[in-house]
Parts: sequence; C-alpha cells; structure tokens
Amino acid sequence: MIARAGLRTKTGGTDTAWMGDRNVLGSDLEPCGTDPLTGFYRDGTCTTGPEDRGSHTVCAVVTQEFLEHQQRIGNDLSTPMPQYRFPGLVPGDRWCVTAANWLRAYQDGTASPVVLASTHERALDIVPLAALKQHSVDVPADASALEDTER
Repeated sequence: MIARAGLRTKTGGTDTAWMGDRNVLGSDLEPCGTDPLTGFYRDGTCTTGPEDRGSHTVCAVVTQEFLEHQQRIGNDLSTPMPQYRFPGLVPGDRWCVTAANWLRAYQDGTASPVVLASTHERALDIVPLAALKQHSVDVPADASALEDTER
C-alpha cells in the first residue's frame, strides 16, 4: 500500500502537508471519481506527489475514442488489473489520467472531456490551460442525475 500525506499510517501519525491542493482554476481540488475509485493514491482525487512520476493530475471523463487512443499508444485503460486496484474503464468513467497522455490525445485529436475543478494544478506543468478549457465539462459526482427517467 502506498502511504500518502494526509492519510493515517501504521505509525499513527497524520501528515497534513497535502491539505490545500489546488485545481487548475486556483481553488480547492475537488474529487474526481469514486466509482471506480481513481487517483494515483486511490483516494478519489487527482492529488499528486513525488511517487507519482506519471503526474496523474487530469480528471478525464473517458470516451471510447480516448480509450482506444490510449490503447494504441500503449496505455491500456480498459483491461482490469486487480493487482493495481484497477477495474478497467468504460466510457463515462471519471479517471485521473497522466497529463502527458492526455496532452498526446489532445494533440492527436482524441482528447477526452476534463473536469477542471478536479484537475490538479500540477497538470499545468505539462498541459496548457487553454487546451484543458477547450475540453472542459461540468459533470456532477453522481452522473445518474443526468439520466432520462421518463423512458
């Protein structure tokens, strides 16, 4: 298990240095997704730290086109990998993807929508804010609220 700042560890201490993570809009980082549970630290947020060498900081709402692109570049996000607590993604899932892979999809014309309030400010080290804004979408944490109930 990966120990992370702000989580209780077996030693009983709590490190709160992570508190105050910011999103690309400059406000508090909001959760990205809990079903499936996302984040490098599997805490539902796109929080990053020194262990996260891939910078899993972009909160993407994955599309089929994005998933297929990721598979073509060697990043299979569809196949479950239980050893990494990874369930495999389906279109519509919210997932913290690496900034570099999202940027590559953007450059290749297959970028997924992103939730700016849930995208960590460190993504801006790699991805221009204008690119993220171009693909921004507001998605409620519970997307079932968007379903048509009168079918």
